[in-house]
Amino acid sequence: MINLFEYQNKADLTDGMEGLEEFLDGIWNQREKSGYYYGNEEEEDEKIEAQRFLQFLHRTDEIKSNKYVGVIHFQGQKINLLPKIFFDDNREVSKHDINAIQQHILWWLSYCRKIKFPSYQTSLGAEKSDFFEVLIYLFAKYTRELLGHSIYQQYQEVRREVQFVRGRLDIERYINQNLSKGRWHKVNCIYDPFVLDNRFNQIIKYVTNLLFHQTQNDESKKYLREILFTLDDVSDIPASAEECKSIQFNPAFAEFETVRDYCQLFLDHAVSFDYKNDLKLFAFLLPMEYLFEDFIYGFIEKEVDGIKAIAQSSSTHLDHDKTFALKPDLILKTKEKQIIADTKYKMVYNDQDDPKKGISQSDLYQVLAYAVRFKIDEIALLYPDQLSNYHEEVTGFIIRDEFADQVDVNIKAYQLPIINRAMFEGQWKRGKKLDEIFADAAEKLRRRVDYLFTSSI
Repeated sequence: MINLFEYQNKADLTDGMEGLEEFLDGIWNQREKSGYYYGNEEEEDEKIEAQRFLQFLHRTDEIKSNKYVGVIHFQGQKINLLPKIFFDDNREVSKHDINAIQQHILWWLSYCRKIKFPSYQTSLGAEKSDFFEVLIYLFAKYTRELLGHSIYQQYQEVRREVQFVRGRLDIERYINQNLSKGRWHKVNCIYDPFVLDNRFNQIIKYVTNLLFHQTQNDESKKYLREILFTLDDVSDIPASAEECKSIQFNPAFAEFETVRDYCQLFLDHAVSFDYKNDLKLFAFLLPMEYLFEDFIYGFIEKEVDGIKAIAQSSSTHLDHDKTFALKPDLILKTKEKQIIADTKYKMVYNDQDDPKKGISQSDLYQVLAYAVRFKIDEIALLYPDQLSNYHEEVTGFIIRDEFADQVDVNIKAYQLPIINRAMFEGQWKRGKKLDEIFADAAEKLRRRVDYLFTSSI
């Protein structure tokens, strides 16, 4: 097993890993053009054909992680790509630590807007379970239980020749294909039967088949096998994440939204395909900077009372001709005031001698443009805490707008507590639900968000 933290440590390329770079290039070029894979760098990434998951240092035969987190399986070797905020050069990473990190990623994902997670236990009960196995287990268990009491069926238009009139008569086809050929006793009809073999069930079956060939967990295989048995009469047709996004449900089938979102998650980020006839190769990768932004928005929206969060507002532009759109990550509002909040997945407060505290000048330029164009004079830069470094202090900057009657723009930088440190000290129990495992961490984060509106420079 190889553990790589974003942009931090390196690892040797071991024997048997020839072809890894080619494998990742294939994944990069076949990836879905999703909001997770593409953020502000969409146009730049569109032109690049070489993968960005790992850095290959050919001179020293080493690899280094980039901005993605997840897991890669290749030729029997597992590579964990881990968030840099958990990296501690003075701490040797244990299996217990890896398991705790994976639980954190699941917690963050549980608040994301694009992906809905059911509130099940998040561990298979063994530290050998990797992140991908945990997700397969959650999908398999939830979907199997749902199909046990409700199978998704929908009306689907069918054009068919029948013995008796059903639905409405397809007059044109009846005249051209039946009356004109003396087959007047057969009628062409258009009707809408309630069918099991619909596109959504085909997507479930396709994803289930993919996962069945990837998982090594017996319990997951059992659930997946039962799903396939239930959907035995459904056609085997490949699916894409884009098709998942387009499927909508009426209120009677609202529970299936979670299954749809799981399928989208796997098709968007878990690339599984027959590469050189070997089904043991796959990767599950997420760009952490967008995951952090999505988590903060979802958490504030669901967990913080009295604060309204507006995400990625793009109605305002930097220039008069509306060429350059401004999209602050969040605009937070209470009855009394509003704040522009910009999430920055960066390491800060690492150097005590740095007067800037690790806050980049370009970030200040960016949020100052937000302040001017949105006419909001309070800005919050939101950074994640780190396992080895968390500061509750607020770093503040005042920028005076000389063109606007000496208006002061107040910029405050915070670290947000998104790590449950007790988990790395052995002070947590397995088998709990996400909201129970992270109850204390969630309360600390709620208080920190409230503090945005009460702190001063």
